[in-house]
Amino acid sequence: MLLAQVLLDRRGHSPGVLDGYPGGNTTRAIKAYQKSHGMKEDGAIDAELLRKLTGDTTKPILSSYKITSKDVAGPFKAVPSTMAAMADRDALGYASPEEMLAERFHMSPGLLRALNPDTDFKQADTEVLVVAKHSESPLAAVRRIEVDKANAEVRAYGESDKLLATFPATVGSSDFPSPSGTMKVNAIAAKPNYSFQPDDQKWGGDTSLTLPPGPNNPVGSTWIDLGKEGYGIHGTPEPSKIGKTASHGCVRLTNWDAAVLAKAVIPGKTEVVFN
Repeated sequence: MLLAQVLLDRRGHSPGVLDGYPGGNTTRAIKAYQKSHGMKEDGAIDAELLRKLTGDTTKPILSSYKITSKDVAGPFKAVPSTMAAMADRDALGYASPEEMLAERFHMSPGLLRALNPDTDFKQADTEVLVVAKHSESPLAAVRRIEVDKANAEVRAYGESDKLLATFPATVGSSDFPSPSGTMKVNAIAAKPNYSFQPDDQKWGGDTSLTLPPGPNNPVGSTWIDLGKEGYGIHGTPEPSKIGKTASHGCVRLTNWDAAVLAKAVIPGKTEVVFN
């Protein structure tokens, strides 16, 4: 299972958090890969799938990483439970080196701990086992994005409408539906803050708030603005919940998937189609 997840991630069909467990996001990624390669779309991990995913690569899926002094420098602070308390912070960074390392390598904290039992992640020069990072080419220019609400999937297309990548997504909810039709990417914001206006929302209290940037910001570490007030494609502070919970109308990806997509879209040109 972990082998399939890591290879799918490398091949541009993100299963979301790499955790070694079966689930809907992994099944979605498998089906997307199978469809793009003319295979039977059954979502099964079998010899044919693993053979195609592996290809001619011999690179291992796990590697050793030495925790650096910069990694443990922090500051690390628990994320407040209320938006008002979040607004009082200078930043909404990681709560621990463990959380930071897990996200850096697209892993769940549980997988990081399972691979490194009894490890002190706060100690510099500690060797830990992580998912091997790969150095494949960045995503080509994205000309069109499809947001598939029913399948909780975002699909990125390039020149000649070639499918470049797919991502698991949280897409709105019954109370806060995402828009329909076609929009365009308006702008990109790395390390965005989050502005809450109670007049525009039916949740979150009755006070205007501005929450500082950081990976634990409600919109994560990347915002892809869609030109309609309050709507965008963005990251999340809880990557394990992507595709499993509702959003307030936006399209939510893991922080790393949102960052990959943001680097490939073209403001003013990339279309975003909601299906």
